[in-house]
Amino acid sequence: MEPLKDAGGLPHDRFKAPNSGRRKNYFAPLFVASVAVALVLVIGTVLTYTARANTVDSSDAPRLSVPTARQHDNEFARVAKTVEPAVVNVNTESTIKNPHRGMRVPPRPGPGDQGGGDSGMQDWFDRFFGQGPQGGDGGPPGGGDMTSQSLGSGVIVSASGYIITNFHVVDKADRIRVSLMGEPATVSYPAKVIGSDRETDLAVIKIEVPHPLPYAKLGNSDSSQVGDWVLAIGSPFGLKSTVTAGIISAKGRNIVPGRQFQSFIQTDAAINPGNSGGPLVNLEGEVIGINTAIYTESAGYQGVGFAMPSNTIAAVFNQLVSPVHKVERGSIGITFSAETSPAVTRMYGGGKGIIVQDVTPNGPAAQAGLKPGDSITTVGGKAVTVGDELLGEVSAHRPGEKLKIGYLRNGKQQETTVVVADRAKLFGAQLGTSEEESEEQSPKEGKLGVTVKPVPEAVAKHLNLPPNQGVVVIDIKPGGFADTIQVSRGDVILEVNRKPVGDPKEFAKIEAELKPGQDVVFVVRQTGQGREAINSFLGGTLP
Repeated sequence: MEPLKDAGGLPHDRFKAPNSGRRKNYFAPLFVASVAVALVLVIGTVLTYTARANTVDSSDAPRLSVPTARQHDNEFARVAKTVEPAVVNVNTESTIKNPHRGMRVPPRPGPGDQGGGDSGMQDWFDRFFGQGPQGGDGGPPGGGDMTSQSLGSGVIVSASGYIITNFHVVDKADRIRVSLMGEPATVSYPAKVIGSDRETDLAVIKIEVPHPLPYAKLGNSDSSQVGDWVLAIGSPFGLKSTVTAGIISAKGRNIVPGRQFQSFIQTDAAINPGNSGGPLVNLEGEVIGINTAIYTESAGYQGVGFAMPSNTIAAVFNQLVSPVHKVERGSIGITFSAETSPAVTRMYGGGKGIIVQDVTPNGPAAQAGLKPGDSITTVGGKAVTVGDELLGEVSAHRPGEKLKIGYLRNGKQQETTVVVADRAKLFGAQLGTSEEESEEQSPKEGKLGVTVKPVPEAVAKHLNLPPNQGVVVIDIKPGGFADTIQVSRGDVILEVNRKPVGDPKEFAKIEAELKPGQDVVFVVRQTGQGREAINSFLGGTLP
């Protein structure tokens, strides 16, 4: 009889007791497989449950759509859209001369060294003219010149291309280019300086464009009030078409000692480097100021900015575009204190006027009999009670005009007639430059392409020069004649074509007599090794 078999046809004798070896070997893999299948089923169930639990029903979510574009009523946007096309980006480029170019120069002395190098002449130069080559030592010794670039802003005030900006934006610039708002960054226009005024830090430049330009309208800054909303528009850090908003924080701020014509509007509209020369605009879309300065401890915006008022701008602009291209301000040759102590006021009767502190010797006031201690009460028949009123009335008169001055002396009212003088000539030393020096320095278009000044006595002694001999070079026109023959800033020119030079007037006279194609030779005193001064002959043919 055949043994019993299971469903798989295996004999029953293979199913033995648990202790049977053959039976144990058969169930081990079957058990592992069963466990694995169970685990897969459990994990799958968990994952399926988790996925279902994390699924959110969004069948009721709406579909978003963007509405048709339309302009909203917004005063700031309206003003910005009106004025922005008239705001420009001003890019300037200056060549910084290397005074050591073409010379073999020993290293500068270290902190513990005594003497050596050529620092002596540069130290004297910096001390007496207040301006060494920018960027420290003026570049690597014996190397080439450096180029400095800066950015600013401006505002177009006429369709013909006249632009108002800051003096410090274009000062000493060899090349000026203007970019218009809305045009590609690669498009710019060359600009020329029409005139500038250091005392108000304003300048007028002009571009030639073959089509009328959009321009901004000037407002009356006297109508502005503290608390009025204003916008500042410009190119901070070179970012064109930047608009910031704020209020007028204060008016009549005098922030630079000795600059009596710099009375600013203060604003908390964000102003940063690059905003200089851009407009401060009221909500009528009128320019009420030119953004000029910021108060900062980090070189960035800290909520205190200053703009030159539009009423001052208009007066300066009209003189800068006149045939003389400069601002002439009258003066009677006196000084006074902006703030007088109550005791002085009571003693000298200054409560009704401005007390004269000093009188310029041989100046208009001195010649008219005014003395320190007098209290000026009227100018041209108009009462004056504060210094700004006195300054404004006098400076508005041209040199040569006669002006009646009313004053108190020892309590008695008196009157005298003063002939107004040119303020730049009277106070040239205090202002840092006289009119004659300005005329000497401003043109770089002379035949020789060089700007000179008298040699200070200490510099003459340092270079072993006799008194009244030579002129010192303070600036050189890039590519000009002096530049091509390697005259350097700080050189002292002693002779031109064997003719001694004693002062800038003699130099200008010799220059005027030179003709194109003529040989021109300079004898210059230069600083050689150490502190030794040497003469050099530099010459060429005048183009």
